[in-house]
Amino acid sequence: MSTRNSHLAVVGSGIAGLFSTLLAAEAGLRVTLVTKGALAESNTHFAQGGICAVLGPEDAAPGDTVEAHIADTLKAGAGQCNPDAVRILCEEACADIGALERFGVVFDRDADTGRRALGLEGAHSAARILHAGGDATGAAIADGLIRAVRDAAALGTVTILENTFVRDLVLDAGQVTGVALLAPDGRPWTLEAGAVLLASGGAGQLFDFTTNPSVATADGLAAAWRAGAAVADLEYFQFHPTALAVGGNFLISEAVRGAGAALRDSHGTAFMARYHPEGDLAPRDVVSRSIAAHLRSLHAEPGATVFLDATGVEASHGAGYLARRFPTIDARTRELGFDWTREYLPVTPAAHYWMGGIASNLHGQTSLPGLYAAGEAACTGVHGANRLASNSLLEGLVFGRRAVESFTAGSFGLWPGTGAKTRTPWPEAATLDDGAAVPAVPAVPEVPSAAPGDSLLGFDRESLRRLMGARAGVVRNAAGLGEAAAQLASWRRQAEAASKEFAEAGGPRPATQAEAELDNLLLVAELLVHAALTRENSVGGHFRSDFPEPPGTGRSPHLWVRDTSAGSAHLPTSLPVLESETV
Repeated sequence: MSTRNSHLAVVGSGIAGLFSTLLAAEAGLRVTLVTKGALAESNTHFAQGGICAVLGPEDAAPGDTVEAHIADTLKAGAGQCNPDAVRILCEEACADIGALERFGVVFDRDADTGRRALGLEGAHSAARILHAGGDATGAAIADGLIRAVRDAAALGTVTILENTFVRDLVLDAGQVTGVALLAPDGRPWTLEAGAVLLASGGAGQLFDFTTNPSVATADGLAAAWRAGAAVADLEYFQFHPTALAVGGNFLISEAVRGAGAALRDSHGTAFMARYHPEGDLAPRDVVSRSIAAHLRSLHAEPGATVFLDATGVEASHGAGYLARRFPTIDARTRELGFDWTREYLPVTPAAHYWMGGIASNLHGQTSLPGLYAAGEAACTGVHGANRLASNSLLEGLVFGRRAVESFTAGSFGLWPGTGAKTRTPWPEAATLDDGAAVPAVPAVPEVPSAAPGDSLLGFDRESLRRLMGARAGVVRNAAGLGEAAAQLASWRRQAEAASKEFAEAGGPRPATQAEAELDNLLLVAELLVHAALTRENSVGGHFRSDFPEPPGTGRSPHLWVRDTSAGSAHLPTSLPVLESETV
């Protein structure tokens, strides 16, 4: 089947969604871009530090190589990366950076050499981070791509649906053929498409402390799960170590520590060298856990923070450097009453990025024909158990493009290793015994329920976020995860009872976007907690205090797929074909 002039529905307006939309339109596809808010409402728009790539020989940092970028990514991923995905990400980075510039994105340049300026971030062995507007890289990329998408819409090659919520995927005989939507006025309708690309972002709103905007509610992953798509590595959630502890968890970019800032405790002591040889530039999961460990060693009160000291950066580079290099951070901290050139900033780990997601191969294909995934919504295994700083924007570019290339080539979202008319079946899935996976607990944690009228589902978002932050955050154990599972199960029963009651009264639930988002958060919270209970070891963004030892050598991904006959099913992925081609 020729896909030229076929219809591709792209869900999400971050870098993966915007870039994929433009490439699909250039390839001659009819493209509809669906986003539940305005185009600029995405994690991409909030990204500060930059996007990493090893540029050509004349532009790269001295001695830097693609192989070094690969090695850094594998090291940060704690042995859990898909090495094929990592190689693709790093080898194809330079070309996709060029494509970004072709669409109007302008990166900062060195005033002396005229070359693109390169910064250093944690766990990178060389300066390879491109940035724009100082510390407003995500906004600069998003704004450039949005202008290009709107230009394409004006030419009639792209249809934009803003403030339009994707409730679910539409299937016909097991193939994804469109999306079920809520229009801005709340009216339900269906958009038919030849294929759907989910680039709908992550799930930071699962946690009480997060750098993600309010739209990060894992709607794409939840819809994919309900449709029967496989998901992977859900226990791996990265907590950024330096979000402001006040003012809505505004992110203080890793690039600030790359420039020389240091973490200090309440006594003014720099402590990271005690916990890792790379000190303040250790991988993010290490820094976040080190902060928690150091606060415990000080017997700190609940809610205590550590501090980021950038005063030495200003002193060594001269007055005005922080404002010039990090204008967004400088403006925001001053709005909150801090002069970071002279005083420390209180910081705390905050939920930042989900390494897990919809299981996809190296071409963005998922386990459902007609469904592709890219960006944070997807899981190729490229990040392993912990994402290397500034690889996320790059992932959206590389694998978003590869998904579009796959669709235009006629692959049509078939699982790897298959021909045009046949699909390799999933391994037989073992039925999951809920009693075995979730330990019995004497009582659920004391998390306040929603007041009457707060939520038609019987609980509210803030209660869920507090629960997940307390029981499934930086440090986990079976007791806390079991308590979380019990509370989530209680809320699930409430939600199902409420839905049944409304259905009997003549109206299905969830009926509004807010209700659907809350239902999606409940679902992905259940999935994450279940995955975290199952992985009885510690690696990267998943740390179990009761199982602190790492897993055995080699990647050990966990895949899950919904079994409509018996709840959930676990797919062990020790088989080489699944390890190399699936995640």
